[in-house]
Order: sequence, then C-alpha cells, then structure tokens
Amino acid sequence: MQFISTRGGMEPVGFTDVLLTGLAPDGGLAVPASLPILSGADLEDLRPLPYAELAARVIGLYATDIPEPDLLTLTRAAYGQGRFPEPVVPVTGLDQVTDGLILVGLSEGPTMAFKDLAMQFLGQAIPYVLRRQDRVLNILGATSGDTGSAAEHAFKGQDGVSVFMLSPAGRMSAVQRAQMYSIADVNIHNIAVQGVFDDCQNLVKAINADQAFKSTYAIGAVNSINFGRIAAQIVYYVWAWLRVTDELPAAERSAYRVDVTVPSGNFGNVYAGHLAREMGLPLRRLIVATNENNVLDEFFRTGVYAPRASKDTLATSSPSMDISRASNLERFLWTLLGPDAFAQAWRRLEEDGRVDLSKHVAAMRERYGFVSASSSHKDRLTAIRVVHATAGRLIDPHTADGVTVALSLMQPGFPTLALETAKAAKFGETVAEALGAAPEPDDVLRALLEAEQHVETIGHNVDALRALIEQDALVPEKV
Repeated sequence: MQFISTRGGMEPVGFTDVLLTGLAPDGGLAVPASLPILSGADLEDLRPLPYAELAARVIGLYATDIPEPDLLTLTRAAYGQGRFPEPVVPVTGLDQVTDGLILVGLSEGPTMAFKDLAMQFLGQAIPYVLRRQDRVLNILGATSGDTGSAAEHAFKGQDGVSVFMLSPAGRMSAVQRAQMYSIADVNIHNIAVQGVFDDCQNLVKAINADQAFKSTYAIGAVNSINFGRIAAQIVYYVWAWLRVTDELPAAERSAYRVDVTVPSGNFGNVYAGHLAREMGLPLRRLIVATNENNVLDEFFRTGVYAPRASKDTLATSSPSMDISRASNLERFLWTLLGPDAFAQAWRRLEEDGRVDLSKHVAAMRERYGFVSASSSHKDRLTAIRVVHATAGRLIDPHTADGVTVALSLMQPGFPTLALETAKAAKFGETVAEALGAAPEPDDVLRALLEAEQHVETIGHNVDALRALIEQDALVPEKV
C-alpha cells in the first residue's frame, strides 16, 4: 500500500513513513493511492475475530510494510486487558428511545473518549517503528479536548518519543484539563494557547511548514491528520456493523445497510467511516452531526465551505467540536473533485476564505452518502435527559449532539448507529444542567481533579512555540 499527498508534491511512501511524518512535505495530507476492498466473504471471514485480531486484519490492509505477526502483537497490546474492558467496543440497542437507534460505545479506554481507540494503537506502533529505524520523534499536536489526553496517556513514559500538545486556554472541561495537565512524565509537554482550537491547529501547521525546523527536531503528528489514526478508526465501523448483523441469517447480511451518525469537528472520525464505506462496508448514509460551530453542516447542505475566523468560533457545551476549519475535509475534497480540480478549489479557498462547490452537493449525498444537521445547547440537554429517562444511560454532550441529529434524520427501515464519543463524567457540568445532578465522580476521578497540573501558556505566537520545542525536544545526539 502506497500513500500520496493531496497536494501532489510527495513521492509515494509506505504506511510506516506516513505514521511518523504527519503532514506531507508539500503541506498536504497523506491519502491511500488506492483503496483495499472488503467483500461480503471478507466480512464473514472477519466476523468471529476478537477486536484486537480484527484490528490487525483491517489496519493490515493499509500497513502492508509491517509484518503480520508484528502487527498482531501491536494490536493485542493496544486493545488488551488493562487498557480496554471486554468487549472493547460495546454495541447496545436504544430501542427505548426510538426503534433502530443503536449506541456504539467508543469511550471505554483510559481517557474515556473515542480517541483512545486510535491513539492506543499509535502508542504501540510509533515506538515500534522508531526502534526499527533507530530514530526519535517529537509529536506536535493540537487538541480541542480529547485528542491531547489520549495521546499523552498513550505515549507517556515511552522511550524515544516526546509529546508537545497545544490546547485552547480555558476552553476544555475540568476533566479534560486534568487528564492532560496532571501528567508529570518528563516526555509530556502541555502548552495552553490563548485562543481557540483553530489557533492551536494553525501553529501546528506553521511549524510543519518549516521543513528545516521539522527535520532538525524530528517533528511528527498524531492528530487526525495522521493516517495511522484514520486506519485504526476504520476498525470500529467494521466491528459495529458485524455486531449489528450477527443475528441475521447469513444470506441477508451483505445487503444489510445501516446509517451512522458521527459528532464531527475535525472530520477525522467520519472520514474513517467514509473510507470504510468506500471499501465496501454496507453503510448507507454518513450523518455529520455538528454543534453551533456548524461549518461542516453548512458545507454538506449547501456545498459552500467557508471556515470561520477564530473570533467567530463559539465556545459551546460540546467543546471538542468547537472547530471551524476541519483539517480532514481536505482528504474528502481531494476524492470528491479529483487532484486537478481539487488544486484549483484549494487555491480559491486559500485566496478567498471560501469555496463554492454547490454543484457537487448531489454527488456528496448520492454517491458518498453524506448528510448533515446541527444541534443547539438546548437540544443536547434534551437528548441527555431523554436517553437517561428512557434507557437509563448517561451520555455526554458530544454523543447527545449525535443522538439529536440521528433522531431528526432517521428513516424507517434503516437502523442508525450513534457513535458514543466520550463518557458523561468528562462533562459533569453539562450533565448536571440536563439532569439536575452531575455523575458522582469515583475516587480515581476525584484524585485526578485534585492533582497538581503542569502547563505552559503562550499567545498565538509561533516563535514562542518554537522556543519551547527547541528547549525540550528530543534530538538524536541527546538520546
């Protein structure tokens, strides 16, 4: 399997290369030069496998430069006991809420968020590749809430890896901050940026655009721009469809199509669903669910993509989705338009701050299955109350966003998988507003919230970030 850049300026490389580099040298994102296919027979072959073995098989379709026995060792370590309970991804019907609504539990990992499912794999795979190549890596990332803690918990204490994680100052929940800032390992560096997530993301892009600095300090990425994360996220789409169809007669399974609703900010999670669908998984519609920062919803409804300025990005009760420029959308636009038309559209976007692709709306819906809607704070509170009252389940505000949109767009005869993206305990204030009382924190969470926190605060200033990296980065001669 070879990977190329959306911008056209990178020679084809293998999976382990894109695993370490993040952004392509030309500033684009790595995409597969071709897609593997999962036939109905292939899916039946995967059906009996436990999650770790399924992950090795699915990721292995992309990671062809990692020997199969080694890849299985990595996925068993990533998804084994002590990191995730069994089943790794529980799939639960919510017929009490409405017929056909199914909750896919992606938040069973160490930081109670779906990011763990990809990050725990990277936490095994990246050190493995570094050891093979006798290299070090300084991971530079930006988080709106959950990516940061998932990355830091996956890589803390790992030899040959250092993490520099940017987060928007004051824009995460208390639990999200505590999960990141309480880590005292010397290879973890938290940096709060006075701004919004998009400001953090822009600083990461600026550092990556400086090829000399990036090379000198061995800068890599584990944000959703890293294709290793996308590959690991494809796994749970396959797993969920297999579990939903387990009880069907074998002859009916391959034609059983479902919808999936995905709370969306940076477009990485739903892009993984898009790849699963293109590979042959019977997903009918990919429902993009946004909050009040509804740039993606506007795009899929109208075809106009107009990212907003930082000052226009709202602080909401689903903070991990407070994003106005979705990095991974570039990958889908490249597929939608083709390389040449994409290059022209991207130039217009960079010059004008918006691009009108309204003539492609029908293709996005009919060919690729994308539909979208958004929710308000009031909608999310209602969804939390309804799910708790009818099904006895606590959901967080991001999952509530997905449930809200699912209930508005579901169609008879087509079950809808609602991806649960975080535990309610991470957002106790919003849950308390919805239900009148927050989930009672257990002893582990209470200790986490009381722990000393370690964080540097900077302005939206690339030189300040560069100085912090120069001070603490791993470089070969220091290892």
